[in-house]
Amino acid sequence: MSDKTNLIGFTEKELLEELEIKKFQASQIYSWIYCHGVTSFDKMTNISKELRERLAESYEIKRLKVLKEQKSKDGTMKWLLETTDGNTIECVFITERGRGGALCVSSQVGCQMGCKFCCTGTQGFTRNLTKAEIVSQVMHCRDFVNEWGKLIETRKFSNIVMMGQGEPLYNYDNVVDAINMMSDGVGLSISKRRITVSTCGVADKIVQLGKDTDVRLAVSLHAVNNEKRNKIMPINKKFPIETLIEEIRKYPSLSNSKRITFEYIMIDGLNDTRKDAYDLIKLLKKIPSKINLIGFNEWEGSDFKCSTPDAMQQFTDILFKAGYICPIRTPRGADISAACGQLKSKS
Repeated sequence: MSDKTNLIGFTEKELLEELEIKKFQASQIYSWIYCHGVTSFDKMTNISKELRERLAESYEIKRLKVLKEQKSKDGTMKWLLETTDGNTIECVFITERGRGGALCVSSQVGCQMGCKFCCTGTQGFTRNLTKAEIVSQVMHCRDFVNEWGKLIETRKFSNIVMMGQGEPLYNYDNVVDAINMMSDGVGLSISKRRITVSTCGVADKIVQLGKDTDVRLAVSLHAVNNEKRNKIMPINKKFPIETLIEEIRKYPSLSNSKRITFEYIMIDGLNDTRKDAYDLIKLLKKIPSKINLIGFNEWEGSDFKCSTPDAMQQFTDILFKAGYICPIRTPRGADISAACGQLKSKS
């Protein structure tokens, strides 16, 4: 382990205070790190040689270590990353032909939510990720697509979804700080319109998230009543559906142009009936919504099975006729265990 301080995760103000330099120098260093993606002080050509040498003695610019890289047959990339204390996390880059790709970012080492359909929950919970560790995942993906410092309209990497390992709203402060860094126009410069935070239903943080970040919200719903949701999502016992929906209705700037995305995993015989579809319509009444139907992605040790194609089509037809955008999402990266609900740092 290096005894040097890693500057990834430092804001411009924090660089100013930590390095005891002038404001314009802090701005220059910040730009080199987050706009140009440099990992060597030698490449900071508009900074004096004396300052560069002083920085190199005590500081470094270092990404999380890549332990393993996997590529799916559909082009999806998955990385196993190691933190400085030896823990591991996974993040996934989902490419879209003709469109910018989305990076699925983790917020915790493991997860404490215990959702029965999710492999990540079987890993247990170790700790929250720091602001720097969250941002470092984004910087690694920028390295991969080689899009540092380029002012181009069509990017290979354009969206961030906080849907990786962990519950983002149980690591609230670090996630919000990381979002502010990701969206900083003079740094990583990813529009908040292109950042989505997904929650299992931590209802008491939802409104505050909208006020603090103005990002898009996704909610892992997966069932339409408390009886069914209690069976598969322990969080529902603390924040039942009625409470969750009430807080969602208050989400700041909620509108037809800024809908809530509801994630709904289709599990055979549990939540995929015609009645479930009609109850879902009633539940989401007057909430501008998009519903992502996701076939359950099987993993070793799970007792669940994916709904049949006919059941899924019937479900989406009912929602579509009620006026909802409700695509059946094509699984991405399932062959490398990178699909929804499959992330688990086996190491």
